[in-house]
Amino acid sequence: MQRRLKITIVESDPARAALIEESLSLAGQYELTTLTRMAGLTAAIAATNPDIVLIDLDNPSRDTLEELTLATAPLERPVALFVDQSDANLTRIAIEAGVSAYVVDGLRADRLKPVLDAAVTRFEMFRQMRVELAATKRALEERKVIDRAKGILMKAKGLDEGAAYALLRRAAMDQGRKVVDVAEALVSTAGLLS
Repeated sequence: MQRRLKITIVESDPARAALIEESLSLAGQYELTTLTRMAGLTAAIAATNPDIVLIDLDNPSRDTLEELTLATAPLERPVALFVDQSDANLTRIAIEAGVSAYVVDGLRADRLKPVLDAAVTRFEMFRQMRVELAATKRALEERKVIDRAKGILMKAKGLDEGAAYALLRRAAMDQGRKVVDVAEALVSTAGLLS
């Protein structure tokens, strides 16, 4: 059985919040929480720990957008932001902050589910890209450390690059450690001795 998606709705107008809840109830099976007060929004969202945050604003200001994006932690979960009016600068601010869907011209019941689905898909796509980027950066840093360690061994022991790597690898196997860990220790020790 699939778990129901937890959605937190941020809407200061109780009547409009009720319409959003009704539209979501018609669109599918969701666990809904509605927040009508902007004060303490960060703690309230953290307490509900939703799968997605849906925000409805009439006319957002730059400060409101920044506050909402910080409160909703858009890098941890998808955020769908519905606004009645916007401009290019506010759109850029929202997208740069990590908002997964920025919909101008307000919130309509018939568009709600497709927009939420798109927001979740876009969020997952960008999360995967962030994971891959982090792994690539980590691999590059590890490669730099290993190359430095090989250089130290080549200079100190008069080895060629292949032999220096083989020595690092053998030491790592003997110690039950990763090659990068042995390389880091060698680079650190060499730094202390120079």
